[in-house]
Amino acid sequence: MRAWLDGHLLEDPTIPALRVDDHGVTVGDGVFEALKVVDGLPFALDRHLERLHRSATGLGLGPLDDAALRQGVKAVLADHLPLGRIRITVTGGPAPMGSGRGDSAPTIVVTADVLQPFPETTSVVTVPWPRNERGALAGLKTTSYAENVIALAEAKRRGATEAVFANTQGHLCEGTGTNVFYVVAGELRTSSLASGCLAGVTRGLILEWYGGREVDEPIEVLEQASEIFLASTTRDAQAVVRWNDRVLPHGPVTREVLEVWRSRESELLGH
Repeated sequence: MRAWLDGHLLEDPTIPALRVDDHGVTVGDGVFEALKVVDGLPFALDRHLERLHRSATGLGLGPLDDAALRQGVKAVLADHLPLGRIRITVTGGPAPMGSGRGDSAPTIVVTADVLQPFPETTSVVTVPWPRNERGALAGLKTTSYAENVIALAEAKRRGATEAVFANTQGHLCEGTGTNVFYVVAGELRTSSLASGCLAGVTRGLILEWYGGREVDEPIEVLEQASEIFLASTTRDAQAVVRWNDRVLPHGPVTREVLEVWRSRESELLGH
């Protein structure tokens, strides 16, 4: 792993580097992006940075220094990674204990490490805790992930690898780190951003490159789905072959989406 912190590449990325009063540590006040590295090049960097800026503005951390963010990405990619993962994290920086922010500049951390490919298929369960589509953090990619930690632990307990939430209206929302696509009557569908789901970069590219309809429906619609797949930066499009106790096929639409993805992925390498 390589790590860059506030303008400096760390000689040893495993040593303590953040201050104990950093607001990201004390109250989870931060935003982040995770993006894939293919053949030493970051995938869809511009789109991920655009979303990072939106999240930071929504959390009140902006404006961010875009040049510094790109400098950090370049620094951690100095060693060639055939397949890797970059994480860019921006926190509120050092601050007094409590929820109120101080007047320090944000802390910027960029790390890169080897990425192990996800399997082609996965299993998913729904969890009982709803996403709040009207909450202050709806649609923002923040470091406040404790809810996801709990949901993933529940998924693991039930023999699955991802947990999916409905929102407060009972509509399908998202996974802990994924968007959900499904096929009903031959039509590819996914939740709209009004559901409170994150505007996933992979989600947006699938809609742009392949197509699909954004619609908000009760989560029970998945019981009618002939195919389901998860979309994320590190999974691309991953077929769901078990949803709760229901077995599903790795179907033709999912395979077509993957074919389109693989044919166009190189267009966004390096930018």
